[in-house]
Amino acid sequence: MAHLTCTFSSECLKMNTSLTVILPEQVQMDQIRVVYLLHGLMDNCTGWSRYTSVERYAREHNVAVVMPEVQRSFYTDMAMGVKYFSYILEELPAVCRRFFGFSDAPRFHYIMGLSMGGYGALKCMLRKPEYFAGCAAFSAVTDMPGRVAAAEQEEKKEFQAIFGMDLKVAEENDLFALAKKADAGALPRIYTACGESDDLFPENRRFAEFLQKKGAGNRFEHWEGIHDWVFWDKALQRGMACILGEE
Repeated sequence: MAHLTCTFSSECLKMNTSLTVILPEQVQMDQIRVVYLLHGLMDNCTGWSRYTSVERYAREHNVAVVMPEVQRSFYTDMAMGVKYFSYILEELPAVCRRFFGFSDAPRFHYIMGLSMGGYGALKCMLRKPEYFAGCAAFSAVTDMPGRVAAAEQEEKKEFQAIFGMDLKVAEENDLFALAKKADAGALPRIYTACGESDDLFPENRRFAEFLQKKGAGNRFEHWEGIHDWVFWDKALQRGMACILGEE
């Protein structure tokens, strides 16, 4: 596998940004599946490759993995900041097609992430299900209104920059609202997982049950674990096996 770090100028972000990319070798890039793998609140584009066996899993499934960087934006077009949602959903795939020759066919595209990145992956998939063949979210923040309401003062300042001074989470950023409006039959394959000792477990279970009641093809797995890389490494391995078709 080729392992690349790419820095380029984003028109959407109006600044330079970075990617970590894993590519299969000796294959046509327009014939491989691509996993857009999103980082969490405390990480950047290097986290997945530093703390998990993502390169080994990519080799096992013969997929490319694109790991972008969005700071602490919750993958949102910020009220007072940068348009990170538009960047991830629209510009990033176009940039990767130009740089690496990926196909633009939705059947080749998957999106996954952990924690804040799990929220981002689910939001991208629910907003534009026709863009993806599958989605996986690990220990995701699924109840964004609840997260904002419970925030301490310093985090509230961040959320004001993201969602606005009134701290109102619009439907377009609320996973439960998006899932309620979604056509279950139009959604791609979904995998979610959360550790049973993770503070986010109750909301992950509730979201998974909500998807299942909607008739969405969601597979929810849970086992003993907390909000850490030990859990996310195993969840990534399980999620890739499920979403990429081996299970």
